[in-house]
Amino acid sequence: MSDSPLRVVVAKPGLDGHDRGAKVVARALRDAGMEVVYTGLHQTPEQIVEAAIQEDADLVGLSVLSGAHMTLFAKVMELLAARDASDIVVFGGGIIPEADIPELEKIGVAKVFTPGATTTEIVEWVRGAVTAD
Repeated sequence: MSDSPLRVVVAKPGLDGHDRGAKVVARALRDAGMEVVYTGLHQTPEQIVEAAIQEDADLVGLSVLSGAHMTLFAKVMELLAARDASDIVVFGGGIIPEADIPELEKIGVAKVFTPGATTTEIVEWVRGAVTAD
């Protein structure tokens, strides 16, 4: 791994309009020395994947509170594969039922953080997710 900071795109896909958690995570990652791009609210999977590729992201963090996580995460994973960008690590968080996490992992989502996860836990995982590769 190079000495350059990790590059993380934090995104809010879909119609969910609540972004406090995404902003808290983005700030924690930034404060930990990572380069973070927050895409803002109401992003399409296509916009998120395009941002990740343009920003040469190492990781994409998706925040979903709307209940559309299965569809939105799957579409992001599909588009990354189609753009030959499956090396970008995808993680997520939000209101995601425990029963859905194994299904998300099956489609390639590396980690899902549920409410109660600390920013320290997220930062440490993000660092390890890329340096372990």
